[in-house]
Amino acid sequence: MANLDVNRPEMAELGRQAVEVLADWLEALEESPASDYTSPAGLAERVRRPPGDDPGDFGELVATFLEAAGQGVNTAGPGYLAYFPAGGLYSAALAELLANAANRYTGLAQTAPALVGMEHGVLTWLCERFGLPRGAAGITTTGGSVATLSAVLAARHDRLGEDLSGGTLYVTGHTHHCVAKAARVCGLPAKNVRQVPATDGLRMDVRAAAELIAADRAAGLRPFLLAGTAGTTGTGTIDPLPELAGLARREGLWFHVDAAYGGGFQLTRRGRARLAGIEHADSIALDPHKSLFLPYGTGVLLVRDPALLHAAHAADGDYLQDLNPLDDLPDYANLGVELTREFRGLRLWLPLHLHGVRAFERELDEKLDLAALVHRELAADPRFEVPWEPDLTVVMFRLRDEGGGDGDEGEGGDELNRRLLHEINATRRVYLSSTTVGGRFYLRLCVLSFRTHAHHVRRALRIVRESAGRLADGCLADG
Repeated sequence: MANLDVNRPEMAELGRQAVEVLADWLEALEESPASDYTSPAGLAERVRRPPGDDPGDFGELVATFLEAAGQGVNTAGPGYLAYFPAGGLYSAALAELLANAANRYTGLAQTAPALVGMEHGVLTWLCERFGLPRGAAGITTTGGSVATLSAVLAARHDRLGEDLSGGTLYVTGHTHHCVAKAARVCGLPAKNVRQVPATDGLRMDVRAAAELIAADRAAGLRPFLLAGTAGTTGTGTIDPLPELAGLARREGLWFHVDAAYGGGFQLTRRGRARLAGIEHADSIALDPHKSLFLPYGTGVLLVRDPALLHAAHAADGDYLQDLNPLDDLPDYANLGVELTREFRGLRLWLPLHLHGVRAFERELDEKLDLAALVHRELAADPRFEVPWEPDLTVVMFRLRDEGGGDGDEGEGGDELNRRLLHEINATRRVYLSSTTVGGRFYLRLCVLSFRTHAHHVRRALRIVRESAGRLADGCLADG
């Protein structure tokens, strides 16, 4: 296919081939391995070879892609229970095809006002669902990290001005590292990212936060941002958002909530109850590529006062002088770090309108139920220590020591649980991850994919139990 501008028959044929192989791929996900590192012969050579001068064969190229996509961890499949599963809605993939083919620029509203209006409409709806006041707005980003960067930048600009000296912000040991990274990018030293102790329940200790803020003020520092989390990355825990909001308000701090994982649950009744207090945030970061099942690279930042976001990001260039702002639509280039940006709004707009909000609510409610099932089943097994009830859909567990107690058995117990994780993942039917809390190694099971249902979870529980049994029987080699 030598011509870059393909004609209609060629376009239809390429589309037919792509959809057919994709349909076969998605249909096979039910039985596909959750992880696979057995690379097909010659794959490395094929993917690394440079493009030729002459046209290639589309079918062969797609086949190479599918082989490459089959390697590593299968994040699209129902057995992926590590980190934060999503899966990637097919309707969102179609939205990407449409948006990328149209290739309209949406950084400035005048260039594509109706498309910017679609994106703005979804973001306004999200602001309403989170209880933010009228006039709140947002921006779609590549993920929670970029959303957090813009939030920290806006907070720094609003609360510190041009003098950054002594500016401090407050996190816990469970806060996602993107907050500290954003602070560094924003010119703040690492020592000014203050770590507040967490309670035994893994939540930010509000009293300790207040004491640390007061001590920092007395030492001549300038506290400006308090970061709460609505679903921590490691344990899925929700910080005491109402109390943190009150503390931030009393102290004049910007209150940022990292809801990258937990934000989607705001669509459910139980989620809204558990995320109570998030409506008081000055900014909220969420990742629809987590709990709204969209493709990776879909993040959102919502802000109470978009004028503060604009003040921190706006910049003018003479070459843009022909484009004028529109009164009722945002110029996203002046609300975030990107000037050139793709039209991400359609991957939100199309699935929400096509499937309806209740479809997302049903899926999220099912995941809450399944996580409760996992917790209940593992907690009832005397072999396992399951110390925390899940706030959302992350369940933490580990094998008890040989005496059956909950005491810290040290490195030996950690090594046993590492071997358990290896044994579980070696089945290739499910894939779990781990984290460390209080110096101890825990296995971590997160139910979040819209493709994961009760029979998948029960299979995962069976694999966990059987793997634990093999360890107890001493069937695994040492090391």
